[in-house]
Amino acid sequence: MLPLLPQLFCAVAEKVLARLIAMDPQAKARLTRLSDKQLSFRLREWPTTLVMTVSGGNILFNQHDNPVDCAIQTDLASLRLLRDPSQLTRLIKADALQIDGDIQVAQQYSHFFQQLSPDWQQALSGYVGDAPAHKIARSLQQAHAYFSNKAEALGQMSTELAQDELKISPAPTELAQFSDAVSQLSARVDKLQQQLNALQES
Repeated sequence: MLPLLPQLFCAVAEKVLARLIAMDPQAKARLTRLSDKQLSFRLREWPTTLVMTVSGGNILFNQHDNPVDCAIQTDLASLRLLRDPSQLTRLIKADALQIDGDIQVAQQYSHFFQQLSPDWQQALSGYVGDAPAHKIARSLQQAHAYFSNKAEALGQMSTELAQDELKISPAPTELAQFSDAVSQLSARVDKLQQQLNALQES
C-alpha cells in the first residue's frame, strides 16, 4: 500500500463529512454526545487502523494503535452487515467481528451516521434555483427507493437460492439442530473426561 494513501483518505473523509454535517441542521447537536470519544476501525484486508474522534463539532480521522474507547476489527465481506444489530452476535461467534472496549461508543457512532440527513435540496438550490433543486431531490429519492428495493429483493433471492437450490447455506432449523448436536457432543466429551480423570486418580 502506498504510504500516503491512508493520510489522503483521512483528509478527504474529514472534508466530505464536514460538508455533510454542515448540511444537516441537527447534526452538530447529535455530535455533542460523542465529544472526545474515539472509535478505531480496522479491516483485515487493509492493514491500517483508522481512528475517528469527535472534536469541535466535526469528526476527525487519524491513524494510530493507541488505546481508544472502542476498537472494531472486521473484514470487507462482513462490513455491510454491521448496520444490522441482530447480526453482531453471529459475526462475533464466526470470528468475523472483534469488538474491544465500550460497544456503546460504536453504537452511538452508528446511530449518528444512520441519522445523518443532509439537506441536499437546500444545497442544490444555491446552484440551480429552488424549483430545479426540488425536482432533482425528488428524482434522487425515487431512484434511491427503487435501487434499495431491488437490492433487498436480490439479497432475499440469493439467500433462498443458497438455502433451497444450491444447499450451500443451512436453513435456520438446520443450524439450530446442528448447534444442539454440538452442545450434546460437548457435554458427553466433558462427562467422559471427568470419568477418565476419576479412573486415573483411583
